[in-house]
Amino acid sequence: MQHTMGLAKSFARRILGSHHQFHTISRPCDVFINHRGIDTKKQISGLLHDRLSGMGLTPFLDCRSMKPGDKLFDKIDAAIRDCKVGVAVFSPRYCDSYFCLYELALLVESKKRVVPIFCDVKPSQLRLEDNGTCPEKELQRFGRALEEAAKNTVGLTFDSLRGDWSEFLMSASDAIAKNLLEVDEERLGKSLIPPMFQHSSFLIADKVNREIARC
Repeated sequence: MQHTMGLAKSFARRILGSHHQFHTISRPCDVFINHRGIDTKKQISGLLHDRLSGMGLTPFLDCRSMKPGDKLFDKIDAAIRDCKVGVAVFSPRYCDSYFCLYELALLVESKKRVVPIFCDVKPSQLRLEDNGTCPEKELQRFGRALEEAAKNTVGLTFDSLRGDWSEFLMSASDAIAKNLLEVDEERLGKSLIPPMFQHSSFLIADKVNREIARC
């Protein structure tokens, strides 16, 4: 057991080491959190941001990562361009927000991995409404992104009234950690996962989460 935990700790530090190697001068965001602020910023999105920050990662959440004077689209576009993984927190009125749909479309078009989280809503309930304020071309663009990220990608679901918040945050951070590892593997052209852990990705993510928090 001690040997296993030692390997897990070494593994976690290798991830942080590779992270620091690429971001010695600046720290672009690792995870871009796409959400409808009025619905989730004080709940799932805010808590997830804090958890990822506690793991030593750099998540982007507009209400936490932007300051007065920042150019809205410039800052958001740069964060999406630099991030490794996107997290789309879908809520019942997500599709009412132009900014949510704009960010989602940019994530999909930039070929970023997107981890969908369905908070109090089912994928089939996410529909675009043409209220006459958005050009047809843009509606089509948003529709393609919604289809790809919400309906063609496996996601996490959460009931904010009945769900276990602690368990959900653990599952969400596990999923994000696994995707970050895979993105880094693709970029580096080698596996960051020690052979003895390669057959249990969920266990890996759990151990990495715990050990990063201790480093």
